[in-house]
Amino acid sequence: MISPARQVAFDVLEKVSRGGYASDLLLERSAPLDSRDAGLASEIVFGCLRYQAQLDDLIGRLAARPLDPEVRIALRMGIYQLRYLDRIPAHAAVGESVELVKRAQKPSAAGLVNAVLRKVNRLPVAWPDRATELSMPRWLLDRWDRQYGAETAGRIAAAFLEPPEKYVASTGRMQDIGAQSIVPSLDLHAGQSFLDLCAAPGNKTAQALEYGVRAVACDVHLSRLKQMRGLACDRVVLDGTRELPFRTGFDRILVDAPCSGTGTLGRNPEIKWRLKPADLAGLHSKQVALLRRALACLCPGGRLVYSTCSLEPEENQQVLDAVGGQWQTTMRLPGLDEGDGFFIAVTQSPNR
Repeated sequence: MISPARQVAFDVLEKVSRGGYASDLLLERSAPLDSRDAGLASEIVFGCLRYQAQLDDLIGRLAARPLDPEVRIALRMGIYQLRYLDRIPAHAAVGESVELVKRAQKPSAAGLVNAVLRKVNRLPVAWPDRATELSMPRWLLDRWDRQYGAETAGRIAAAFLEPPEKYVASTGRMQDIGAQSIVPSLDLHAGQSFLDLCAAPGNKTAQALEYGVRAVACDVHLSRLKQMRGLACDRVVLDGTRELPFRTGFDRILVDAPCSGTGTLGRNPEIKWRLKPADLAGLHSKQVALLRRALACLCPGGRLVYSTCSLEPEENQQVLDAVGGQWQTTMRLPGLDEGDGFFIAVTQSPNR
């Protein structure tokens, strides 16, 4: 027998390895589970993703041969439970990991999984390097060292090994405390026209509506805008990198741009194993296009806020440099500031 929690955790991790997102998959797959099993499934999934570099280092010490992806996932799950969790019976962590590889049609690996997991202990480990100790891709940790200094970079990476705090916004929605700090930068007032160019899933639009603005919420995906049905605003499906269809300007505009998400690696740890250095150039180009289109729709005397949940200069200051203008900027860094990491930039259109 395999517990429902471990079945769900394995299936989610397998889908994450093929491009899925853990939070979305857990929300879908955990629905039939009771709260205890759902909590364990979530703990295993996010723990394996946060500590993946450490887990793979331990696997490499204990299993010399190349491993199929399903076998590696089962070993990560087993080691995580044995080394990092309390109150998990060893026989359950080992036995069910063995059963998981059999269920994945890899019965020949059952003996290896059993043998490897029986060697696992909770003794201190001398990790081979700092990147493994902080469970970070070396290239990303190196660039944070250059950008923020080694001490700050280490604090950021260490913060991402911890489960993120949960916060509830004034709207009643779950929303990170850093994300909640963006809308106040718009200086909203009742009756103003407000454009949220990259609005879904609608947390910041909901915040803005509390000020009494007349809001238009946009997104490139209709399916995501449908999640905003309960909000009292117009919704428009559009590609914000192209000329916008609005005949009149807006008093306030928010461009909460799609980004790498490197400020949210505690919440979305799969990103750190998926992101590649070359991805940043494409994101930069899209962000520059979004910001230019938005600025063209800003009324005289209006205010625009550009924000990302990225820690990378290509997506932040370098976007502002490409667009030009005068900006006031704020950076929130995990490990130093509460919540996820965010870049927030504010500009004011001159009165004509």
